[in-house]
Amino acid sequence: MLRAETRTRLGALDLDLTVEVAPGECLAVAGPSGAGKTSLLRVAAGLLRPQYGLVEAGGETWLDTRRGVDLPPERRRCGYLFQEYALFPHMSALQNVAYPLRGSDRRQRAAALLDRFGMSALADAHPRTLSGGERQRVALARALAREPDVLLLDEPLSALDARTRASAARELGALLRDAEVPAVLVTHDFAEAAALGDRVAIVDAGRMLQEGTPSDLAAAPRSAFVADFTGAVVLTGTARGGPDGLTHVALDGGGAVTSTDRAAGPVAVSVYPWEIAIEPAGEAPHGSTQNRVGAEVLSVTVVGNRVRLGLAGPQPLAAEITQASAEALGLRPGVRVTASWKAAATRVVAV
Repeated sequence: MLRAETRTRLGALDLDLTVEVAPGECLAVAGPSGAGKTSLLRVAAGLLRPQYGLVEAGGETWLDTRRGVDLPPERRRCGYLFQEYALFPHMSALQNVAYPLRGSDRRQRAAALLDRFGMSALADAHPRTLSGGERQRVALARALAREPDVLLLDEPLSALDARTRASAARELGALLRDAEVPAVLVTHDFAEAAALGDRVAIVDAGRMLQEGTPSDLAAAPRSAFVADFTGAVVLTGTARGGPDGLTHVALDGGGAVTSTDRAAGPVAVSVYPWEIAIEPAGEAPHGSTQNRVGAEVLSVTVVGNRVRLGLAGPQPLAAEITQASAEALGLRPGVRVTASWKAAATRVVAV
């Protein structure tokens, strides 16, 4: 079990975070740049001393500022994967992995780790000759070399190109499932956090806003920030009770939507782009969809066999539809459309 608490001021940031991670579990700490994510890792690893902090791992206290306990980084059994991997450029892959090891068999143990990551053939290669994914695997092998009690991963996929990222994410996910130690992974990408984390903690400005499984966060965000961060469209307005137990929200800038959530007063409503259907402007309503907002197409972006639409309505919108639907509707910038979605797909959250 890993427990890390920290309360400290870092420049203009007041950091106040507490996390607990069970053996074999990965907690993905997600949020924008400057939210305090990496600082949390640095406190756990002993690279940053907070004004108040407590770090306990594997039954051992690594940091307790109240009792004056502060083990140096080399005595904390943690594997730390830096954002840019921090491999020694003058050392081969094998030498990098063997560096933290001690004993006469250190090269054999390092070779076994490289073999586990499919890197045996590149054991003598230097980092500059390796691809981004290969450097990541060497860095992960080095992080595991000391048989750590905790794994700390700082933006492990950010240094990779888009083509490499997907395969590297699959490999990393398999590693985390097999590691059997608590792992904390930080990222600015919710999709990456959802793919790699058993739980996701969303942080901003040094505070944890919400924690839960990725599906829980997406289905029931507690704030407009969390909804937006998880990829939802967020619209602001004023809520009041409506007929049939529904909530009526008058949108800022014009228009209105309904939701099955109960609320009153200033609110934000959220809906995911794939819940939004697109119809030609002026077409008669059909089906049970209650929310209908007029909009103009601003952008049409093809992503695989899907199309993401940027829309200008009373407030900015986004929708995701199939490429076939986009072609059938003749969508292009400037075309007027109606965006529609169901009241049950509309969450009402705090502003």
